[in-house]
This record gives sequence, C-alpha cells and structure tokens, in this order.
Amino acid sequence: MQPNFPNGEYLLTDKVTYRFNEPKRGDVVVFKAPTGNGDEFIKRIIGLPGEEIGVENGKIYINGKVLKEPYLAETLYTSGSSYIKEGGKVIVPEGSYLVLGDNRPRSSDSRAFGPITKDKITGRAWLVYWPIKSAGVVSKVEYSF
Repeated sequence: MQPNFPNGEYLLTDKVTYRFNEPKRGDVVVFKAPTGNGDEFIKRIIGLPGEEIGVENGKIYINGKVLKEPYLAETLYTSGSSYIKEGGKVIVPEGSYLVLGDNRPRSSDSRAFGPITKDKITGRAWLVYWPIKSAGVVSKVEYSF
C-alpha cells in the first residue's frame, strides 16, 4: 500500500473491533486474498454496503459525489478495471465492502476482484511497529465529499 504503508513495514492488527462494530470508510484492513492461496492483503475500505461506487476521470465517486482522499497525491489517477470499469458504477452488496490500495496504479483491489465480505477481514491495521522510525498508530481519515 505504497506510499502510506511501504513494503517491509510491520504492523499490529486489531482483531476484536469488528466483532462488535462495522468497518468504516477509511479503515485500513487486512483480509484473506481472493486468490485463495493463503495470502493476506492490506487495503483501505472505500465503499460501504448499499453505496453506489463509480470510477470516472481518475476519481472515485460515492453516490454521485467525488471522494476526496487526503492520503493520496493530488495528481494520482485512479483507473477502472474488470469489476469497476472506467465510467461504470456498482452497488456494494449488503455485508460487503469495496477496498482499494493506496498505490492505485499497481494495486490489485476491488476494482478488479470486486467487494469483500466482512467474514474475510482478519482485522484493522492498528499500529506500525517496524521499522522504528515509522512506528506509530495508524491514523484515522476524515473524508469530505
């Protein structure tokens, strides 16, 4: 999830919160990769159940409004893929979440493999502990539309 979570960084995952609460937009989650090979992915929740998500002109739209993502470079272009095509829209199914990587040009995420269900989420990224210079709590994101 470059540039916000560089390769080689280690973090602790909160595995309890989602037993009592629903995931929120902006949460960085670890989940079982849809490849089924036992790998885990780390991505950011963008779309919530029942929302209409679209990709157009390099931006993400939620229910027709542009999602402002302060953790990404202003110049970053978000393209569509096989699940969410450029100019297309999808509705996130109940009990599912749309996840995107911060490294959009190279991320394998919901634009390609579709939404993930809550039961696939291992936990919420909580604390970076290695390397020491990067140590700290994973910050919450405030979104505006």
